[in-house]
Amino acid sequence: MDIGAMMFVTDYSARPDDLGRMLEERGFESLWVPEHTHIPASRRSPWPGGPDLPEMYWHTYDPFVALTAAAGATTTLKLGTGICLMIERDPITTAKEVASVDLISNGRFIFGIGGGWNAEEMQDHGTNYQRRWRILRENILAMKEIWTQDEPEFHGRYVNFDKMWAWPKPAQKPHPPILMGGDGPTTFDRVLEYCDGWMPISGRPAEGPGLPEKIVNLKRRAEDLGRDPDSINITVFGARPDPDNLAQMEEYGVNRVIFSLPSANADTVTPILDDCAKLI
Repeated sequence: MDIGAMMFVTDYSARPDDLGRMLEERGFESLWVPEHTHIPASRRSPWPGGPDLPEMYWHTYDPFVALTAAAGATTTLKLGTGICLMIERDPITTAKEVASVDLISNGRFIFGIGGGWNAEEMQDHGTNYQRRWRILRENILAMKEIWTQDEPEFHGRYVNFDKMWAWPKPAQKPHPPILMGGDGPTTFDRVLEYCDGWMPISGRPAEGPGLPEKIVNLKRRAEDLGRDPDSINITVFGARPDPDNLAQMEEYGVNRVIFSLPSANADTVTPILDDCAKLI
């Protein structure tokens, strides 16, 4: 089981290139960064993590810029978005960004995606909150065409383009792994249709079947569809960094756990990384 770390890298935290070096030196498998273009000041949408939204949410770097900086400072560390808000993005532009980071990093990019929670943020981008999953689906399907075809074209309700030329193509073939974030009633439908894995947040939701039952269910459904169940990557975000929890996760069939780091400077983060590295 691999161990990665995530941080809201911001204008007041450790730099992404420095953080990448620190993680690689300590044997971490991957670095993950989230995305928010902005946070509407109205704050009408409730944050799933609690009543008070931390300021790191509106100070975070663009994920592709941050991961490119980390790519240039490392050689083996994998680089993931956790998550990229594709419901707020143009698929043609983002397909090029994904391919560019993957190529520059020599095939180390992992594409974590999700639907997001902030309806006002999406609205500012012209995205209808109620249609976000349908938009996300077409965005990803269209991007797959761009990554894998010499003359891709796509004709959907939300994404529509005729044959085009678009390079570079990703270093990983057919494309970087796509992990679906979230844990809703239809999440597995999306994982099985157009993703390579599932990326839940540890401890959410508190009700319903537990993580091991969900993993068994997902892999059973994959097998029923003719997919290799072992090819479905299970990455758990925000895992608790203690030996018993990691042993349990591995027993469940989790492929990767990701520890959450505070948005703080290098001096503050270093001892936390040293402690977490003992678990690798």
